[in-house]
Amino acid sequence: MPKLLGDLNPGQSGFVRGVGGEAGIRHRLLEMGLTRGTLVSVVRVAPLGDPVELQLRGYRLSVRKSEAATVHIEAT
Repeated sequence: MPKLLGDLNPGQSGFVRGVGGEAGIRHRLLEMGLTRGTLVSVVRVAPLGDPVELQLRGYRLSVRKSEAATVHIEAT
C-alpha cells in the first residue's frame, strides 16, 4: 500500500516508489540516494517532528519533514 515517507514512525521501513515535490527538492533527494527501489528506514524523529533521520544504502541521512512528505514509498 503506497504511503508517504513522512507518515512512517521510527522503526518502520519501505521501498521508495517515487519522489514528488518541486524540481529543486526532488533533484536534491534523488542525489542523496532516495531513488526508486531503495529500502529506507526511519531511525528517529526530532522531538518537535523535524528533522527525520533515515537509514538507507548503509548511511544515515536527515531530511526535513516536508521533504520526507514528498517521497512515495511502499511500506514493508
